[in-house]
Amino acid sequence: MTGTTNVTAFSSPSFSLHGVGVSSGIAIGHAHLVSNALLEVVHYQLPQHLIEDEIQRFADAVATVKHDLEHIHESLRKNAPAEISAFINTHLMMLADKSLSETPKDIIRKELCNAEWAIKLQMDEVVEQFEQIEDDYLRERKQDVIQVVERVIKVLLGHPHQLSSEQQTSALQQERKLILVAHDISPADAIQFKQHEFAAFITDVGGVTSHTAILARSLNIPSIVALQKARDLIHDGELIIVDGKQGVVIVNPDKSILTEYKLRQEQWELEQQKLQRIKSTKAITLDGENIELFANIEVPEDVVAAKASGATGIGLYRTEFLFMNRREMPSEEEQFIAYKSVAEAMKGQPVIIRTLDLGADKQLSGESETECANPALGLRAIRYCLSEPQIFHTQLRALLRASAFGQIKILIPMLSALSELRQSKLLLERAKTSLRKENTPFNENISLGGMIEIPAAAINAEAFATELDFLSIGTNDLIQYTLAIDRTDDSVAHLYNPLHPAVLKLISLTIKAANKLGKPVSVCGEMAGEAKLTKLLLGMGLRQFSMHPSHILSVKQQILHSQVNQLAHHAKKILALSDIEKIEPLLTKFYTPIEMRAKARH
Repeated sequence: MTGTTNVTAFSSPSFSLHGVGVSSGIAIGHAHLVSNALLEVVHYQLPQHLIEDEIQRFADAVATVKHDLEHIHESLRKNAPAEISAFINTHLMMLADKSLSETPKDIIRKELCNAEWAIKLQMDEVVEQFEQIEDDYLRERKQDVIQVVERVIKVLLGHPHQLSSEQQTSALQQERKLILVAHDISPADAIQFKQHEFAAFITDVGGVTSHTAILARSLNIPSIVALQKARDLIHDGELIIVDGKQGVVIVNPDKSILTEYKLRQEQWELEQQKLQRIKSTKAITLDGENIELFANIEVPEDVVAAKASGATGIGLYRTEFLFMNRREMPSEEEQFIAYKSVAEAMKGQPVIIRTLDLGADKQLSGESETECANPALGLRAIRYCLSEPQIFHTQLRALLRASAFGQIKILIPMLSALSELRQSKLLLERAKTSLRKENTPFNENISLGGMIEIPAAAINAEAFATELDFLSIGTNDLIQYTLAIDRTDDSVAHLYNPLHPAVLKLISLTIKAANKLGKPVSVCGEMAGEAKLTKLLLGMGLRQFSMHPSHILSVKQQILHSQVNQLAHHAKKILALSDIEKIEPLLTKFYTPIEMRAKARH
């Protein structure tokens, strides 16, 4: 169950909370509540003669937060996940933006109010702008705004922005038994918590694409988000169990439940150790089918984690990060350097780079934002790029230039019509022509692929496969558009199900179309990293998966125990079903008797 909070009573005062598990694992420990400064903000007016002092108090708070973030960045360990540095840089950029650093001063002058209230008012306005964004990943960036503002408010309220010495001593004594409970946790805070090796964290808000979720997966910390009321219902020091895989938090468990979960925890940790043994093993099925396991990345530094996981290529490089949180588009040279660094780091292995996925509702700054009645169906991704040919031309030139330094492939997102693809090809050829005139080297035969994430494209997959070099199935959006469900909306998120018959049929249709024409096809959405779905996808004919690096070994384990001929038979039976309730039980047919006994022990 995801997206909603469900409280289930055990023997009083035990109860459980259900949210969205974003990082697997089991943690058992005592709750450590993290303050939510935003809930403590009150409004009060100031006399005119104190306004300049209040503005200076605000400026000092911003400077303090800037110093803290810079200190955290400088003190990062060399082996810290690349995401952390990027997240902190994002927060520093947001803090430097005038909408957060200067506009609150104007509000203080105009409203004669306290600094806390002024920055909260401004935060609400900025967050509202983010709410209009259709793209799940970019819409989640509103959490970064909230986290930055929360840090400023904590300083204004006089709260410690780091653990006190007393808390640090306590953490050193029982650090692996403490579970952080918060309304939200910023990446900058999370890295400090990681240095204390806390067992896990759970939050009231957040989604599967939030920075906190991404960070949790990269650090391999069991965590659950979207619990809604955890911060209010859980008391400091209470014993809790966090089951990241199931998305369940059990508060004050009784003896039998605690014993059961301690056993599960030991088994999970043992499994994680065993997975490391197959890190260098090739992903080949029992009947000799070679499977490609690629990694999804967001910034060039993510390549470190991708290579460490054993990924044999980059299946999806989201270029949006280069364009986010800035007033100007990145130059061709800046983009070229980023793309080139990834290509060189992968040393000849495939690097599939997705072109810009921004839209009319996703401008570089709130000032340039235009309203869209239904942003999910508006001007985004390739539609946006075709409407802004100069921006697209700049990115295509940068991609082509970088292709001289590795096996770069270009991926076009959100295709719905062949006309969009053909226009994209014309613009790609125009970019090639401009480089030829300059005698700038690039790969003349660079591969061009398309994302299948709109039902219309899946239904017409064979036509797209005919004109493309490869296909990539974006299951996150495909599910959302097929089922007409906003997966970020708590009220309907429980209906977001990758096993819906219509979704499976569209995926199967796409795979068959690509295989028929001999074109590579991959799944790069969350489904690719779900180990329980690996055998189903193999049975449907998928031979290339792209996922977060932390999921690669668990998926590889499933592949090594698979025999695709048998899986194809089971997959055919599932695809013939029209009742979603009958599909999940049939997934057990994909496991051998030995595997079933292993699962039973868990």
